[in-house]
Amino acid sequence: MNIKVDVISVGTGKALELGARGDVDVVLVHAREQKISLSRMVPVLIGGMLCTMILLSLGPEKDPAKIKGMTDAKEAFKKIALTQAPFISRGDDSGTHKKELKLWEKAGIKPQGKWYIETGQGMGPVLTMANEKQAYALSDRGTYLAYEKKIELKVFCEGDPF
Repeated sequence: MNIKVDVISVGTGKALELGARGDVDVVLVHAREQKISLSRMVPVLIGGMLCTMILLSLGPEKDPAKIKGMTDAKEAFKKIALTQAPFISRGDDSGTHKKELKLWEKAGIKPQGKWYIETGQGMGPVLTMANEKQAYALSDRGTYLAYEKKIELKVFCEGDPF
């Protein structure tokens, strides 16, 4: 079967808008708690497993918060806040941003101060800024893999389904 797929990479809110208007045939999002007003939503199976967004905690090689190898994202976020290591947030109400805010909430932390920087931008600019400022960030695996050769950030915490 010969199928052509055009990928439009946008945040969850925009993706749901495109789907609601019928401008796209398939919408993959990871912010399940966001209100979805599409008439037909079905889970997508890829390679025999349910397709979900895999989020990673990334950071500078020196790892000032010492989160390398952690699998509990909430605990990693606690360590980042405790050390006030720089953290770059999307701050854009996207699905990734909503997941990040949930993690801070689970950690019992209201992120604020000079160490916490909200950009209001997409994932690519966040990774670029985190790399420049040697800061931590929460990213989806797809964007990280697309930027992996352009940045020096390392994956320190993964595997938490939060």
